[in-house]
Amino acid sequence: EQADRNQAILSKYIPVPAVPLISEWILLLNFKLKIKKSRQTKNGDYRPPRKGLNHQITINQNLNKYAFLLTLVHEIAHLITYVNHGRIVKDHGAEWKNCFKTQITPFMRDEVFPVDLQLAIKSYMKNPAASHCNNDDLMRALKSYDAPSNLVFLETLLVGTEFMHSKRHFFKGDKVSKRYKCIEKNTLNTYLFSGLAEVDIV
Repeated sequence: EQADRNQAILSKYIPVPAVPLISEWILLLNFKLKIKKSRQTKNGDYRPPRKGLNHQITINQNLNKYAFLLTLVHEIAHLITYVNHGRIVKDHGAEWKNCFKTQITPFMRDEVFPVDLQLAIKSYMKNPAASHCNNDDLMRALKSYDAPSNLVFLETLLVGTEFMHSKRHFFKGDKVSKRYKCIEKNTLNTYLFSGLAEVDIV
């Protein structure tokens, strides 16, 4: 009965062919999955058991089904790494990387991820980072499956273009290393933006 409820909820957020295995993992690993409102600082997180509570994983509800699944498996890998090693290993060290690679493998098929995403994920998985948001190629691939929006990637704008981000106005500047120097219109302060920041054109 609990498995049926889990599957019904999961089917709203991840590709349907991935639902049975994720549902099985929730019961096997005994964790509570919480769906959260969008958070700017993270897409998901894992918290180990405390004060008699279960393991807990939270994922942002605004992610598309592929980004949601990838983020969920990322956090499940943290849970498994914690169970196997406790706190004696780095959060995103070799143990977590190897676990993440293992856990994502069953989903690397056409029924779950489109081919372009499989290629991007395979490239990222050669050395997975703390956040897939830092991998531009993977982020572009994932974002291509978002619902239609008026937002555009900052990298597509010409230098000097005015845009809005977080209700503030900026002018796009030159690229410095991997980020763009942008000037806030009201204060003239300089901020660094990822090229994949989603912005409104003014």
